[in-house]
Amino acid sequence: MLLAGKNLNLLLAPLAGFSDVGFRAVCARQGADMTFSEMLSAQALKHQSKKTQDMTIVHADEKFKAAQIFGHIPEDMAAAAVHPALEKFDAVDINMGCPAPKIVKNGDGAAILKDLTLASKIISAVKNSTTRPVSVKVRIGYDKNDIANIIRACQDGGADFVTVHGRTQNQGYSGKVDLEAIAQACSLAKIPVVGNGDVTNEQSYQAMLSTGVSAVMIGRGAIGRPWIFAELSSRDVKDKFSQILSHVEILRRYYPEKWLTLYLRKHFLSYAASFGAKAEVKRRLAVSPSIDESLQMLKDELNHFENLSKSCNIVSRKEEA
Repeated sequence: MLLAGKNLNLLLAPLAGFSDVGFRAVCARQGADMTFSEMLSAQALKHQSKKTQDMTIVHADEKFKAAQIFGHIPEDMAAAAVHPALEKFDAVDINMGCPAPKIVKNGDGAAILKDLTLASKIISAVKNSTTRPVSVKVRIGYDKNDIANIIRACQDGGADFVTVHGRTQNQGYSGKVDLEAIAQACSLAKIPVVGNGDVTNEQSYQAMLSTGVSAVMIGRGAIGRPWIFAELSSRDVKDKFSQILSHVEILRRYYPEKWLTLYLRKHFLSYAASFGAKAEVKRRLAVSPSIDESLQMLKDELNHFENLSKSCNIVSRKEEA
């Protein structure tokens, strides 16, 4: 997908609670062509929330970065798009796909898909407020497939591209991603369509590409595995522990150690799960009082996992011979 002179093929999804600046930077180094901030509340930006503004820190390694905003009042969304804290981002993304109950009950996220006239007004308001590219992240519908009307609303509002997660709001993250609905979106859209949902390996990546999407967005498949972008772009996966360490070092530049110690536990558990750490290691990571102690545990487990993998490969090659 060509956007603002950039060739964007692999995108890191906006992941609430995970898309911090360190994680985004590591994913970009591993091959993510575009990164997205966590969801940023238009209301919180309006009221100068420090917590929300802390989520707008960016890193020089992010190749093309978008700020994702959410809300349901067109004027507030337009104001959020040009908030000074978002000036460092290259694009603005509108969240119309989050299925979280606390978001939906306020009329935000995927709830907007119930009123596509409002959806179009929001997109138009944001588009008219900025010269930067504006995209929209949607689901295929609220409680049923309504992708044809959703695509029309996005185009009428002036979106530069739309990301389609192949589930309805009611599905949440259950069931399988609907590739046929994403293919339907591609066949109808006059703007680029980015496919999202259940891309975790080469097979699922190729399945998503077969729908005709212009680019692929990876979300949960990247948690604990930022190197998935290198794997899917046929690049060498460099020392995984150095990527984990870099993630931590970047965050340490901006956030206090006490807060990071608790925050990083979920990232550490995700990293550990990606290389098959034992339950006892996960338990220790979940209560570790020290980031450095956690890093040493991860390093030891990763070394064990990689040595085991090498041994299995040697045995396999001998059996083949």
